[in-house]
Amino acid sequence: MEAAQEVSSSRRTFVVALLQGLAGIGLFSSTAAVVWWQNSRVTVLYDLCGVLEPATRIAQGDVPYRDFPFPYAPLTFLTQAELIRLTGAVYWHHIAYASVVAGLAAVLGWRIINDLLAGWMHRARLTAFVLSLPITVLGIYCIFPHPFYDPDACFVILLAVWLLLYCEKREWPVVRTFVTGVVLAVPLFIKQNIGLALLASIGVWLAIAFVAGWRRKVAVGQYVALCFGIVSGLAVALTIIHFTCGLDNYELWTFTFATARRTPSILDMLTIYADWSLPIFAASLLIGGSFLLGEQEIGWPRKAIGTALVVAPFLWPVVYLLIDGDASERAERLMNVWPVVFVVLLILAYGLVRSLTGVAAALPFILIATSHGVFLSQQLWGSTYGIWPLLMIMIALMLRLMCNAEKESEVPHIVTVCVMSACLLVAGSFYVYSNERLDYVDKDDGEIAHSKLPQLAGLSIRGDYLPDFEELVEYTDQNIPREDGILYLPGEDLFYYTTGRRPHFPVLLFDVTNNPYNADEIRQRVLASNIEWIIVKEDTQLETDNTIDSKGAIFEQLKPAFRQVESLNNYDIYKRRHFADPPADDDDDNNDAGDDDTGN
Repeated sequence: MEAAQEVSSSRRTFVVALLQGLAGIGLFSSTAAVVWWQNSRVTVLYDLCGVLEPATRIAQGDVPYRDFPFPYAPLTFLTQAELIRLTGAVYWHHIAYASVVAGLAAVLGWRIINDLLAGWMHRARLTAFVLSLPITVLGIYCIFPHPFYDPDACFVILLAVWLLLYCEKREWPVVRTFVTGVVLAVPLFIKQNIGLALLASIGVWLAIAFVAGWRRKVAVGQYVALCFGIVSGLAVALTIIHFTCGLDNYELWTFTFATARRTPSILDMLTIYADWSLPIFAASLLIGGSFLLGEQEIGWPRKAIGTALVVAPFLWPVVYLLIDGDASERAERLMNVWPVVFVVLLILAYGLVRSLTGVAAALPFILIATSHGVFLSQQLWGSTYGIWPLLMIMIALMLRLMCNAEKESEVPHIVTVCVMSACLLVAGSFYVYSNERLDYVDKDDGEIAHSKLPQLAGLSIRGDYLPDFEELVEYTDQNIPREDGILYLPGEDLFYYTTGRRPHFPVLLFDVTNNPYNADEIRQRVLASNIEWIIVKEDTQLETDNTIDSKGAIFEQLKPAFRQVESLNNYDIYKRRHFADPPADDDDDNNDAGDDDTGN
């Protein structure tokens, strides 16, 4: 009898492990496929160049902060630079990177949700899987599909949260706890605002845990190991920075300069809570949750009402798809779920239920604080694209606080989870398909063009941007010596990545975030350098003017020292005048447009 029970238990364990493995593979492959599909139909040149052009420069040996102004934390760029060093400039490799990282993030989010729900909800494994399904379309790289720092930071945060829960289940082994502390320090060097918010919230939690442990006279060794890991991670990173680019340079560009250019006001941050629907949907969630929280078995009418009230905030974005065809309005209804979850989770976790313990008790505060740190760069609507798995974890925490694992009936909770997940999956799919988050670029006009250059294999852009750029690459290869310096305005192309040329000017992208120089300072630096050519892109994919001084204003300062030698489909080519060159006149641009002064 006992042998039969052991065999049955072993079979059950095997089946569960097999199903869990298949679930993880399904989540990984589905998320990665969505990222790959997104890359096949949209490319955001402005942001893509903002990552891969500096990464190319770093791969060539330049040191950020020391050799050129750089307002970003380094790790995303160093990762892409290392990929370029290892495999060369082949664009589809970066698509593969984003797809793999997004797939891994989906699996991590699922495992975290599974750990949080285990023992608190009936059929916790199934519930966790269903609740993780929206991550397949709202994954860290599904909305914005190119290598970027917000998604990378979210991936490391997910890894750190999973490690915290893993260490807690195993009673905090010292080495693994120390390593977890080191991982917690990493996001600061991927995105400053995200990393600072995470570390600040972790610091508050550890301080409270120390005090609580001291009062209760319980062991706090795990918190010491975490702190030691965090401090060690920060110390190693800062030491490397000191001996490569210098701490003063790093502080100047990543904090002083970046804060001055991008930080919104407190009033702007608070506008995310000004929507009329917030108090209505928050009350709906709280009242519905109270219907489902009772200690005694409740009747079907109360179950149905409670379930309807809980799912209402998630159902509204789907209903709105039938009401309004405006993609921006639809997106706003989906985004409004974020502040509702924030408010309800805080009230439940620290005001009403208080049934969370250990790491789970700290997670609501940590995740909400970190999310607000993300919003410091572009506020709510602009910043959620890379952190949707954090929302799903917060929803899991909220459901854990609303459920009673001891109750016999599991139907209301399963129905609630299925409806929530289905709503986010449907609304999220429309959001991703519409590319509303990417409405700041021209992404809808023209047919999709695929690059013929081996360096840009896998790159797809609507319109003539890609054929025109390939014409420019051919021209520069044939007519501009590789040792000549080039100023590329405004920098919205993978020019240095594709050609392998070395930049001769500190700035590669002339926008408000990257460019610290005004037009006159740019003129002085260009004339004092060995820059022989200026390439001006006429029609940019970016539909808003993000430059400090428009490319026209910059070029007006430089125009007397340069003469036009070629006009391509979307690019004007200028060569520097020297002592023997003819003087400038008002009609010089038109007269010289057909000249063959290539410098060869």
